Amino acid sequence: MSLTLDQIVEEAQQWPDDVVAELVDRLMLPRHGVDNPAVSPAWRATVARRVEEIRSGKVQGVPGEVVSARIRQIVGR
Repeated sequence: MSLTLDQIVEEAQQWPDDVVAELVDRLMLPRHGVDNPAVSPAWRATVARRVEEIRSGKVQGVPGEVVSARIRQIVGR
């Protein structure tokens, strides 16, 4: 029996954040990752640099809930 998209989303909402992040990576990277030939060399370099900055601790990411709150504030919701 196949799961519907709604069932998958409902199930994934119960997972820990790191597992959801891994799922998103595994779904999106083959389509949009730096190994995709449609991605320009300049963008690949930018992505590689930004990933290294995060991994090295030079910069910190902003939690998704903080970003979402800022977006809601900007659009007035």
